Amino acid sequence: MAATPASASVETPDLDPAFALHRGGKIEIRSTVPVRDADDLSLAYTPGVARVCTAIADQPALADDYTWVSNVVAVVSDGTAVLGLGDIGPSAAMPVMEGKALLFKEFAGVDAVPICLDCTDVDGLVETVVRLAPSFGGINLEDISAPRCFEIEDRLRDLLDIPVFHDDQHGTAIVALAALQNAARLTGRTLGDLRAVVAGAGASGVAVTRILLEAGIGDIAVSDSKGMIYEGREGLNPVKQALARDTNRAGHTGSTEEALAGADLFLGLSGSTVPEQAIASMAPGAIVFALSNPTPEVHPDVAARHVSVVATGRSDFPNQINNVLAFPGVFRGALDVRATAITENMKVAAANALAGVVGDDLSATYIIPSPFDERVAPAVTAAVAAQARADGVARV
Repeated sequence: MAATPASASVETPDLDPAFALHRGGKIEIRSTVPVRDADDLSLAYTPGVARVCTAIADQPALADDYTWVSNVVAVVSDGTAVLGLGDIGPSAAMPVMEGKALLFKEFAGVDAVPICLDCTDVDGLVETVVRLAPSFGGINLEDISAPRCFEIEDRLRDLLDIPVFHDDQHGTAIVALAALQNAARLTGRTLGDLRAVVAGAGASGVAVTRILLEAGIGDIAVSDSKGMIYEGREGLNPVKQALARDTNRAGHTGSTEEALAGADLFLGLSGSTVPEQAIASMAPGAIVFALSNPTPEVHPDVAARHVSVVATGRSDFPNQINNVLAFPGVFRGALDVRATAITENMKVAAANALAGVVGDDLSATYIIPSPFDERVAPAVTAAVAAQARADGVARV
């Protein structure tokens, strides 16, 4: 059954500024050429448009030059894992997808179309997106529940020759890696020096773990609601089986709290809570990223009593791990070179560029830049485009 969001303001929506802002939606489509007279009309539509259509039919790649495709992304959701609201369905997911489209435009000049599908079947969702794909230069998957989201993304990446990016996974992973690089630098260590514990094996937990492995984390172990994930544990789905194979070299088999004793890094992506004594048991100079929203796994002020650096997913505390730091620039860079995919190297390059924006201003309360820092999107864009060329997935 779909979750029901809080209804405190539903009875009097016009008194709520959020409802006022959303009235009529947050985005619109505007023309880029004038239609002032018959001559304009004959070029923008028939008969002039037929010449362009015929050219594209002969050379399909011309669609990138003579339509909007090269600058437009589909923001696709089935509404099964929306923010902290859960499975609220496609109609209720639309304000979030509109918001995503708004951020694409505002931060990177990328046009985006929210598409909320009344379909939760994996085969049906994949088939629908494949059929829609000719109208877009990239696919941003959003708020699709795990573990379905992993299969959906993998299958779409195999079937399509345009970038497919599940932001709940990879946007979070990119920003977390960037912040962690700076947190490690601040505390005089490298990623390879760190032993990490990740609470949460959903979309973001898995993706953050994977990118940290790619970046050379010293050791990393992941827990779910049943405790630590390790080889031989019964009842693991294929995604968690792969995690068990690739992580937890120390062989932790108990609880998250037990694994935190002596750990250098805690990454919370679970919605659970972690007691203060577990944070206090971590290694000297430890780092805590308590990223669940709206309630972090441990309150930032509590964590700060025991560790050197704290980050959250919230905007009212320092060091917000916010996906908007990543996805606009990632797609801008990929679209600019007409990439066929977003590779793991491109994600790491985005994280490196994002970390570099902080530069010499690094401090315990500034390990990641603000989304409103105008240097962010250009830095990520340039890094992603360059890496796409290096990886051989760029077409221009």
